[in-house]
Amino acid sequence: MSLPEQQLTDIAAAIDTVRCERQGLERLQGALEGELGAPFHAAVNTLAASAGRVLVTGVGKSGHIARKLAGTLASTGKPAHFLHPSDASHGDLGTVQPGDVVLALSWSGESAELSDLVVYTRRFGIPLIASTAAPGSALARAADIVLLLPRCDEACPDLHAPTTSTAMQLALGDALAVALLRRGSFGRDDFQHLHPGGRLGARLLRVRSLMHTGSEVPLLPDTASMAEAIVRMTGGRFGITGVLDGTGHLVGVVTDGDLRRAFADGFEDRPVRAIMSLSPRVIAPDSLAVSALARMNAEGITSLFIVEGGQIQGILHIHDLLRAGLA
Repeated sequence: MSLPEQQLTDIAAAIDTVRCERQGLERLQGALEGELGAPFHAAVNTLAASAGRVLVTGVGKSGHIARKLAGTLASTGKPAHFLHPSDASHGDLGTVQPGDVVLALSWSGESAELSDLVVYTRRFGIPLIASTAAPGSALARAADIVLLLPRCDEACPDLHAPTTSTAMQLALGDALAVALLRRGSFGRDDFQHLHPGGRLGARLLRVRSLMHTGSEVPLLPDTASMAEAIVRMTGGRFGITGVLDGTGHLVGVVTDGDLRRAFADGFEDRPVRAIMSLSPRVIAPDSLAVSALARMNAEGITSLFIVEGGQIQGILHIHDLLRAGLA
C-alpha cells in the first residue's frame, strides 16, 4: 500500500532538510581542514589561556545557539555564561571583567544589538572572538579572531529561516568545547561533579559512593559454624556473607545456594570453610557503578564485595544500583 500523498511530502521535506544541513556541515569540515583551521586554533588558545569566563552572546536564533554553547562549555570545565546583548546594554556590561573572553555569534555579523558589547570589549581590551559568515561585517572587522563560517543554503531557501546556518554554528561551538576539553585535565570525576542529577550523573557514580560499610557488611571468620552463617545472613539483607581468614582477607563467601547444597547433603553444623564458595566476586571502590552493574548482570549475581589493598571496604547490592537510577 502506498503512503498517503501528504506523508510522502512530509518525509521528502525532512530528507531535504537533513541533506541540506549535512552539506553545510561538510562545508564546515572542509573549512576547518583549510582556511578556518588557523583561526580556530587561535580561538582555542585564547579560550584556554583565559583566567576568567567565556561570555557567549548572540541575538535571535544565534542567541539560542550561544546559550547552548555557554552551557556546554560550563559543563565540560570551562566557566562560561550566556550574556544577552540587550541586557549588556542595560547594565550587564559590568559583568565583563579583565581575564574574560567574549564569543559573539552572528551569521550576518551586523546585529545592531551587539554594538555596545563589541565597543566595550575594544575599549577595555577584552578578547573578542566572532563566529560569522560575513568577513566584511562590522563584527568581523572589530574582532580579534574571526571564525568564518562557509556560506550555505538554508533548508527553506524562500524564507531564509535559520536551519543549516544554526546547525553549523552549533557544530562549530561544540568543536571549540571538545578541543578545550581534550587540552585540559577535566575528567570523568570532574564531569560527574557537574552532573550529579539524572541518569548521566548516575552512570558516572563510583562504587564507593553507593557501597554499604561498617556493621552493615556481613562478614564471618572462617572458623565460624554454618549455624552462625545462617544467623548472619538472615539478620542482613544481602543473602550472602563474606568469610575472612585470620589476617582479615576475604577468602570465600557463603550464599543461599551454598546453604541449600549443604542441607541437601544432610544437615551437619560444619565450619563455613567447608561449604563456602571460593574466589569471591570483588570490585574496587573507585570502579564505576555502571561497571559493577554490568558484572552483576553478566555473572548472574546480586552482590559484590568491595576490596582495596586486600581488605574489605564494603558491599554493594544490585538494589543500590537500581535506586541510583542505573537501570
